[in-house]
Amino acid sequence: MRLPTRLPIRLTIATALLFCSAGHAGTSQDILDAIKQYGSQSGAASALSQGDILNGLRQALAQGTTNAINQLGRSDGFWKDARVRIPLPSVISRYESPLRAFGAGSQLDQFQLTLNRAAEQAVPQVATIFGNSIQKMTVDDARAILKGSNDAATQFFRRTAGAQLAASIQPIVSQQTASVGVTQQYKKLVKKAGPMMQLSGSTPPADLDSYVTDKALDGLFTRIADEEKQIRANPAARSTELLKKVFGSR
Repeated sequence: MRLPTRLPIRLTIATALLFCSAGHAGTSQDILDAIKQYGSQSGAASALSQGDILNGLRQALAQGTTNAINQLGRSDGFWKDARVRIPLPSVISRYESPLRAFGAGSQLDQFQLTLNRAAEQAVPQVATIFGNSIQKMTVDDARAILKGSNDAATQFFRRTAGAQLAASIQPIVSQQTASVGVTQQYKKLVKKAGPMMQLSGSTPPADLDSYVTDKALDGLFTRIADEEKQIRANPAARSTELLKKVFGSR
């Protein structure tokens, strides 16, 4: 059974999350337009102030998360990217070769595709969580990120939003996997086999929805780290004057 076709993604990490200190109301315009406007207001001073650093890092995080979510939260976003494609659970992958030899290759491919489609459906729903995390960033957070490693901002998100992201993604994953026959069969097998394997001292198969959720987050953070590295290393990737000012100062 094919999963429903996605509507075009319109990410709206609310403008209010980036304008909160100035009292602007949130709008539905694209986040990148919002942060460009915000940057023109915040970057007027020639010296690099604490406000510049904080607002510049907010812009960088907003840009990086927007791009990552847009890349992954669409059809084939996970499936056609070898770096983030969700593999078969280990309980199945260890028997993949003999299963394919016995003619089960198409079922395995359909099963794996379903896992990746579930992740693609879930990822666009987390934009607001990232926006809330950005809003909570302090000047000390921003300075540590600016001086930190190439994935310091990504690690900030893992610390501040990881649990909430998982809690938001998993119900969507569960809904998607519950609607497809091959994943329903897997869940039934796990439910029956898990207790028996545990009694025998074997590791029970992974809970499918938790497995897909964890892999989806791994893929999302991988892509955010890519975006962060680009902003740090490549001046052309800095889309606002404030980003150029803050990251150029390094």
